Order: sequence, then structure tokens, then C-alpha cells
Amino acid sequence: MPPSLPSPVRLSPLDTLWQPRTLIWVLLTGEAVAAVLAVAPGTDSDHLTYFGVASLAVQWISLTALCLLYLLRRQLVALSPPVVAQVGLGALVLSTWAVIGLAWLTLRDYGLLPEDAWTEFALRVTSIALIMGLLGLGAFQAQWKAKQLAVNAEHSKLQALQARIRPHFLFNTLNTGISLLHAKPDTAERLLLDLSDLFRAALSTRDTIPLAEELSLARRYLEIEQLRLGDRLHLTWELPDTLPDVRVPTLSIQPLAENAIRHGIEPSTGGGEVSIRVEVGPTELLVSVANTLPSDSVRVATGHQVGLSSVRARIHALTQGLGGVSIKATDGRYLATIRMPYDASATGSPGPQVTTR
Repeated sequence: MPPSLPSPVRLSPLDTLWQPRTLIWVLLTGEAVAAVLAVAPGTDSDHLTYFGVASLAVQWISLTALCLLYLLRRQLVALSPPVVAQVGLGALVLSTWAVIGLAWLTLRDYGLLPEDAWTEFALRVTSIALIMGLLGLGAFQAQWKAKQLAVNAEHSKLQALQARIRPHFLFNTLNTGISLLHAKPDTAERLLLDLSDLFRAALSTRDTIPLAEELSLARRYLEIEQLRLGDRLHLTWELPDTLPDVRVPTLSIQPLAENAIRHGIEPSTGGGEVSIRVEVGPTELLVSVANTLPSDSVRVATGHQVGLSSVRARIHALTQGLGGVSIKATDGRYLATIRMPYDASATGSPGPQVTTR
């Protein structure tokens, strides 16, 4: 896994070939093909012996094809998945010829097959491998088209969510600014500067921004709310001394902070606490936004969850399902956590630096 995510994660279809579960399925499929060949009509030799020979040949062909693809993985990573699938079919045919050639060189003197039967044997095995490969290629092409349709539908859904989240965020922030300008006109300059940065981010066409920039936007938003709510809002930041170089969806942390204010702090007459924590683990990056919940006697509006839905969808799309957003409420606190894949082994995992306001 790369040490950072400077752009949406690009996964190669070859990545699944090196997983233990895939290798087990390849071996089991090879055994199934060998079993079918052993019981097929026209097999004159002992079925068990034929199964053993066929199993050995099929497994050698499969493993040789996988090794060939593994050796070419760096060259294939830049190709599109359909082209990679076609290369995989070619690797299967080449592996079949290589195994047949090796068998002919090492076993022809043992009389397992007549001298003139090796050509027919090679054609039969090649035909079987080609048919199996074409069936697999056809299944992959159908799956790929279905996946592309799903990606296009998800992209359209994301565009609709972004079109909703931006007005949702801007109008709420503008109302905050209006109430603050009337109550404390001496803070107008600071407010306008913060709002300018927030508006610029909301109207930006950038899909992703550095984590440090996104945290800065969330901090500016919370500073505006701090001016409006005063002592009712207590902020806690727990950040590493050095933030990792990771890109996150634009306005992904700020909506979670906004939800914490709207549904956790505002309804409570005594206010509450909002804390933002960044943790760099060995395999993933965690960004948590927590807030205290109002008492049970206070009814909290659930809202339309536009912001949360947008963040979850964009994190899922950016990481191709490797990341996500989880929420839970326990012990009088509401916690929303963004998870993104990350490898901290190169830089270490610095401890958090806690600041409160």
C-alpha cells in the first residue's frame, strides 16, 4: 500500500491474483478441470492415473501463467483492465505451450505417448486452455462493463450530492455569519476572511485537497462558531506534530464538524465539546470528529444527513471501497470517523499534540 494517497487509488485487476484466496480458487478450479477430463468419454487409460497426469499438467500451466503475469506486473499496471485480461489469455496459451514443450523434452523417451501423438496432444491441450481462457475473458468483459455502468451511476450520484452539499454548507455558514455580524461587529474582518476561504473551498472544482488544508478549513469554520457560541463551545484538537501527505475529498471534515455543532452543541443549553483527532496507524489514517450529546430531554433534529452522505460517498469513491466513514453514539458522545488506507512505516506514527480552546 502506498505511503500516501495523492490521487484516487488506482487498483489493478492483477492485484487480486496474488491474494491467498485467489490462489486457492485457481488450484481448486484446476483440479475440477482435471476431474472433468478424467471422466470424459474417450479416456482409455485408468481414470485415476489420467486425473493425476491431467492435474499435474493443469496446475503447472496455471502456476506458470500466474508467474508470467507477476513478472510483467510493472509493465501491465499502466494498461486498462480489458487489455490486461487479454494479456492474461495470451499468458495462459504461452504457458500451455511451455509446459507441453517441457513435457515432450522430458517424457517422450518414457513411451507415455506415441511419437506421432504429441502433436495431437498439444493441439487438444491448447484448445482446452484457449476455450477456458475465452470463457474467462468473456466473463471478465461482462463484469467489467457492469462495473463501468456502476461507476458511471456512482459518479452521477456524487455530482448530485456535491450539488446539494455546497448550497447546504454555504447557506448555513452565511446564516452564522449574519448572526455574528449583528452581535459582534468588531469581529467582522476576521469573519469575512474566514468566510472567504470557506466559500472558495465550497465553490472549488478540486475534488481533493491536502489533509492539512482540509483541517485548516474545518478550523476556520469552528473558529466562526466559537465566536458565535462563545463559552458554550469547547474545542479540542489532537493532531500529530507533522501531518501526513494525504489528499482527502474537499470539504470532507468540515461537514462532520458542522453536524457536531448543529446536532450536538446548539440544542444543548449548556453547550458542549467538539474534538477533532488525527491518528496515523500502520495501515490506515483515522480522522475522528466527536461531540457531546444534549440531554435526553432535548429533542435533536436528525436533519437530512446530506453532509454525511456526501462525505461517505466521496471517501468510498476516492479509495475504491478501501476507506469509509463510520458513526456511533456511546456514553453521551457522538463519534464520526473517516478511515483511509495509509502506510506509516516510512515516516513513523507521531503522537498527537493536544490543544484545547
